[in-house]
Formats: sequence, C-alpha cells, structure tokens
Amino acid sequence: MLILGLSSLSKGDTAAALVRDGVIEAAIENHKLQPSAPRGIPEAAIQYCLSKGGVTWSDLDAVAIASDSFRGWGRRAFSRRRLSPAAPIATSCQQGKELRRFAREWIDVRILRHRLQDTHKVVSLDHHSCHAASAFFLSPFDKAMILTLDSEGDGKAGLLAVGEGSQIRVRDTMSYSNSIGWVYSRVTDLLGFVSSKEEHKTQWLGLEGEPVYKDIFLRVLRRPGEVFPKLDLRYFRRNLTGGFVPSSFLFDRLGLPSEESEFTTTQKRNLASSVQAAITELISDLLASFQKKTGLQQICLGGGVFHNTLLVASLERKFGVGNIFVPPAPGNAGCALGATAWIWHQQMGKPRNPEVRSVYWGPIFARTEIKDVLDNVKACYSLHYTGEKTLDSAVQLLRAGKIVGWFHGATEFGPRALGNRSILASPWAPYVSENLNDYVKHRESFRPFAVSVREEDCARYFEGSPLCRFMNSLAVVRADADVLPRALQLPGGLVRLHIVDKETNRLLWELLGRFGEHEPAPILVNTSFNLPGEPPVVRPRDAVRTFFCSGTDAVFIDNFLLTKSSSAYILNGRSVQKLEVHGAV
Repeated sequence: MLILGLSSLSKGDTAAALVRDGVIEAAIENHKLQPSAPRGIPEAAIQYCLSKGGVTWSDLDAVAIASDSFRGWGRRAFSRRRLSPAAPIATSCQQGKELRRFAREWIDVRILRHRLQDTHKVVSLDHHSCHAASAFFLSPFDKAMILTLDSEGDGKAGLLAVGEGSQIRVRDTMSYSNSIGWVYSRVTDLLGFVSSKEEHKTQWLGLEGEPVYKDIFLRVLRRPGEVFPKLDLRYFRRNLTGGFVPSSFLFDRLGLPSEESEFTTTQKRNLASSVQAAITELISDLLASFQKKTGLQQICLGGGVFHNTLLVASLERKFGVGNIFVPPAPGNAGCALGATAWIWHQQMGKPRNPEVRSVYWGPIFARTEIKDVLDNVKACYSLHYTGEKTLDSAVQLLRAGKIVGWFHGATEFGPRALGNRSILASPWAPYVSENLNDYVKHRESFRPFAVSVREEDCARYFEGSPLCRFMNSLAVVRADADVLPRALQLPGGLVRLHIVDKETNRLLWELLGRFGEHEPAPILVNTSFNLPGEPPVVRPRDAVRTFFCSGTDAVFIDNFLLTKSSSAYILNGRSVQKLEVHGAV
C-alpha cells in the first residue's frame, strides 16, 4: 500500500513523505527544495517523493493530510468570538483572515482530489493526532503516554494520549486559546526575534540570564494550584488587526518598559530565561500529573514546542534518560510522517515497525550528476577515487584548522544537520567558534554549535542520551574526561551532541575515528551546511554556491574536493605540505 503523507498546508514548514507498506521510502521538507515557495501544497517535496518511489498519482492508495481545515476553522472562529466579545471590529477582522485561510486550504484539498481522480483517497486528519502518531509510532516504546504541544494546529494547542501497540487513545486536548507555544512565540517577538521561526534563539539567549520573572509567566500560563494550561487574558490585548499582543498589565507586573526597543540586554536575557523556566516547570508538572493517572513511565513528545532541546534535556533529567522519546522532526514537517503512520497503524491496525534510527530519506546524487554540475559551473576540483583518500584529505584539512563542508549520501529529514549536509571543524582549532560565527554562519555569539562523536566513544567523554542521535536533547561533559574546549560548552557542562553510529552513517563514523587518532578525542564540530537565513543545502549546485559565498575553506561533495585556492596548503606535523591531489580531472 502506498501512502503519501502531507503536513499541514497552512504552515510554513510543509513537507511530504512516501510510505510503502509501512516503510518510509522518501521524506523531505518543501523549503529545502524550494526556499521561496508559498504556503500550500508542497509541490517540490511531493514531486521528489513520487520520483524516488517510481510512482505516479494514480499509483497512490491514499493521500493523508495532517490537518482538518474545516474543524480547525470552526474551533478558531468559536474561540475568537468567545475571547473578545467586547471587540467586535478586531474580532471581525480576524474572522475574515480565518475565512480566507480556510478557503485556501479547501482549494488545496480540491486540487489534490482532482489529481487523484478519487475523492475518497484524500484523507484530512486532526493535526495533533498526527503529531501524536509521529511521536509514538516512530518510538521504541510499546506503551507510553503522549504529549503534543505547539502554537496552534486545527484550533488546538496540544493533546494528552496513551499509545499502546498500534493504537492511540486521546485522553484530553488543549484549546489554542491556552497555548504554551503561542506565549513562547510572543516572548520571542518581544526579544526582537522572528516569532514562529526563531524560538531557538530565545532558548539559547536564556542561558545567559536569570529566571527572575518565572513566577509571573507561570501566572500567565496557568491558574494557581492547577497543572493544566489556562492563559490569564489580562496579560494580553487585541491589536487593530485582531491579534493578541502583550498588554500594559503584563509589562507592569514585569516592571519593564512597554516599548521593546527600551529593553536592556540584561532584561532580554532574563525574559528569555524566565519563559524557558516557566514552560519547563509547567510541562514537567503536567507530565507528572498524567503519569500518576496512567501509571506509565515512558513518554513520547511531539509538536513544535519540543524542538526546544533545553526543555527536553530538563525533562530527561526528571523522568529518566531512556524514558523520553522525541521524533526526528517533532514540528509540522514531521506530521507528514505522522499522517501516514495514523493511516497505517491507527486506521488499518497494521503492526509496528522497528524503531527509526536513520532519517536519510532525502535526495541523493550519483557521482556523474555531481561531476556534471561541477563542470557546468567551471569549478576547479579534484577527485579521490577511493573513500580512503577522501578521509585522509579531510583529516589533514581539519587538523590544519580548516572549516570543511561535508556533502555525502542522502539529505537528512528534519531540522538538524546529521552528518550528510554538514560543516565540520576541529574543536581545537584556534578561534573555531568565532570563525564559524563571523565568516560562515553570521549569527549571534550566544548560539552554541553541536559536536559529533562516535556512538562507542560517547560514554568516555559525555553523559549522553539516545535522543542525541537526532540532536533532540543535550549531553553533559564528563568531569573526568573534560577535553572539549569551554567555548563549545554551555553552562553546567551541557553540550549539543550528535551521536554517530556505524550502521547509519559509516563515512562520518570513519572520519571521526581517523581524526581522533591524531587529536585529543574523536570529536568534530558539526553545524548545518547553509548560508544565513537559508535551509541546509540539498543539491550539489546548492553546495557549490554556499561554499563560495561563505568562509568555508574546502568542501567534499561525494569524493570531489573543492578548495578556495589552486593549491591547498595544510599543516602536517611540523611542516607545511601541499595537499596531494588524487585523480585530478
């Protein structure tokens, strides 16, 4: 059976996934293939999935959409009228936006039905049910409690459920008018970041502050003595377009100026720290309460709120490492997988598959395709005819302190760079963080870089978590093996960690091992291969453009090596040698 899963069509990070008889064959986010595409049907992602599977629209048995636009519109419309009975003009403005949103989604569904020539093959599913399916059915747990949280999806902000075997039973839901994710996004906006896009900046900025406003945010998020979220609307007001924004009541309680431009750096850091601490405590209390009711120890988490790795790491410390699972793509994109899983398991009752350990479901390119691109752009390159030579050259460059692009195999699905579309560097290279920030990533200094380590070496240097395979949690540097430079560590010895196993990414695993033979540890800095504001590269042409537009010193595209000088000189021991070029074309 062939199922094409689509994430919610009204959100920005749309994605598609193709599943054949319960096995994932292809999955990709649309913005990685078509960065400027508007919201709606993820055309580029769909085309890739159909091409990868060698199928056409007529071959599909079902198209599962992770959104029920009619129900979502109804819930949002009812809630907005109830929330603002005294603001009819603002409410009417917002209702008009909601109606236009519903109309766009309805038209998209009709387009899909026309392509399939069968109305019954297009299935609209509840958004948070798809989050729950992605969280539970991809997990290693046979039975677990499930919590999903995001800003809003189909008029809901989350749900609580219990998963067992091939079935999920929903226990409770949360209205989007009590959205934890929405409050976090409003604080992100107050800090000068882009809401619904740059919440990750809020979590990292908070590490430099103190949670002095935590109790105020807890009063915003829930009523005293309760664990379920319930927003106090005194802290918000309607603006002219009908949206909710922080009110003067909130600024008075915080003791902050009502103009965000007047916030001091310390106040911004404390705001970020406080909202982070508040949502961590609220979610922790909510899970503990649900755990008492169900008696279950294992927990699956889904929804965009759980992109927050600081939050996930805190929950692991409370509920136990190994008892928490977050899918590789917990946000909207992951709902494309969740929609297929809901059809296959929940509706058809099919048995579960083994735990997902690899997410390399995106485009992969043959060596001839890569060569054609390099010749077309007239790039100077060398070709290593064996993987051994590729690894040797990469180690030489990395040991010399060079920043190296690493483009191999299939593109990762999800928001993290997991070693196939990465930029690598030595942790012990002089000013490595500064060079990556200033000349490659052009981003804020408070945002940490991740490091990759082989699975069998992890315990020697870190106290890690299985979630670090997909970089969905944090690790702690072991006190007795403190080899990682302080610049790459977070407060408390925390570190963003990527655990690499031999089975899923042998080439990076071998590179780490060879590098570790000459350096203090088999560890490399790993960040996404992209330019600021752009998605990670997918195609060879993307890699070449990003390489020449950034401060990256060299890039390996499969076995092709590009450098920014005709002769690459790298340090080898005490002498400087010319990089040996193998099989130059």
